[in-house]
Amino acid sequence: MAYKISEDCISCGACADECPVSAISEGDASYVINADECIECGACADVCPVGAPAAE
Repeated sequence: MAYKISEDCISCGACADECPVSAISEGDASYVINADECIECGACADVCPVGAPAAE
């Protein structure tokens, strides 16, 4: 299952910098993960200071 970023996102960009397949981009209110590109590696969750990315 792909990861999804919750409303807890503080838009710091740490997750996007860490994503090995560039599946994360800045959205209107927070960062978003493209589920079709996500390889479910968990790298984004490992670096997020607020724990916003999580497996769906």
